[in-house]
Amino acid sequence: MKPQTQASRRSRKVYLASLLAAVLSAVSSPAALAQAPGQAAPKLVLKESVQQMPTSDTQEVRVLTASFKPGDKTVFHTHRSPVTVYVLEGQFTLDLEGREPVVISTGQAYVEPPGVKMTGYNRSATEPLRVVIFYVSEPGTPFLDPAH
Repeated sequence: MKPQTQASRRSRKVYLASLLAAVLSAVSSPAALAQAPGQAAPKLVLKESVQQMPTSDTQEVRVLTASFKPGDKTVFHTHRSPVTVYVLEGQFTLDLEGREPVVISTGQAYVEPPGVKMTGYNRSATEPLRVVIFYVSEPGTPFLDPAH
């Protein structure tokens, strides 16, 4: 295998970003959303340009779920690449170091930036929280890095 140059990695990033943008714009076009009875159609929830995506020849796509009881929180952590969180049930509060807290409600999504220290919370005293987490990383990369 020949080593990748900075230019070829940049080209791969541009290609992946363009492909993702094309898929998202096709999904959000009126023709793509028109559906016959009995056919399901996707609904665009979030469209965002991101930086710091992995650049190796192979990446892992990971989809996780997490359930939070009332009052539960994540560890204080960072991510090495962007992480998208979609809220299935409840309200997810994300405290990002140096930024205002972000509250994501049922049916909403948010892209957590890489390299930012954060903690996620279910601030409800009575309601559960369920989320789906999606990210792309270099193979074998930990989902998060505990922060201090």
